[in-house]
Amino acid sequence: MLDKTDKRLLAMLQEDGTLSVAEMAAHIPLSVTPCWRRIQRLEKEGYIRRRVALLEPSLLNLGVTVFIEIRISQHSPSWLAHFSATIQQIHEIVEVYRLSGHADYLLKALVPDISTYDGVYKQLIAGLELVDVRSSFAMETMKWSTALPLDYAM
Repeated sequence: MLDKTDKRLLAMLQEDGTLSVAEMAAHIPLSVTPCWRRIQRLEKEGYIRRRVALLEPSLLNLGVTVFIEIRISQHSPSWLAHFSATIQQIHEIVEVYRLSGHADYLLKALVPDISTYDGVYKQLIAGLELVDVRSSFAMETMKWSTALPLDYAM
């Protein structure tokens, strides 16, 4: 169970992962050692997966976001293992979701241009049996956040 203090710590870490334990403790308010222990517990319990730096895609020449819908004809463990291995090897693919509805999978790829996406597409179809592949290119990012809503945490 998370209390208000845990949620405040998580909110601060989501906003700025570079805050020191002393800075967070001052905002809670807690002393440094109990604050550090809470953060350690949240990490141990899996609330905090890892701490990372969020990079700016456009500065890394990754200005094109592609959403790829995939439909498949077979749903076997061996196909899933092969699919998983294939997508792990394509570094431009940054997110993958298994869906309900008309598509079986939704992939998100970041690429510099459509020509590079064509190479990603060719890698996907080279080793996988797919029924349909549909690609949509994002025209504008209207909202983007890595911060999870904490209102529902128990």
